[in-house]
Amino acid sequence: MVNSEDFVKRLEKIIRYYDLSASVFADKIKVQRSSISHLLSGRNKPSLEFVLKVIKTFPEVNLYWLLNGKGAFPPLSTSQSKTIVPTQHPILKKVEVSTIKSAKEKMIEKIIIFYSDGSFKSYQE
Repeated sequence: MVNSEDFVKRLEKIIRYYDLSASVFADKIKVQRSSISHLLSGRNKPSLEFVLKVIKTFPEVNLYWLLNGKGAFPPLSTSQSKTIVPTQHPILKKVEVSTIKSAKEKMIEKIIIFYSDGSFKSYQE
């Protein structure tokens, strides 16, 4: 059984880590804002659907850590990867060259950007 008080502390840690407000967090995981409010206040317990939405939206969050506190958040590999500088790889250079060649063969005629309100903007050369 999930300890609701400890779950709320872990949920608050996730929200702080991503520097989100509770309402923005709710929007990101696609739940009602009141659901987050009720969870954080201790009024409601988390549903399986809620937990799965958190895990799907934030794959860095370990399921076992979220449910029972075993493990760590953020994971060590995630925090370490923020400091790693990418290096060039010979295979990637080959891909870039072939991409450039194919770009020379095809020309972009038009770009259309669709916005969430139904509007769009068209760019044409």
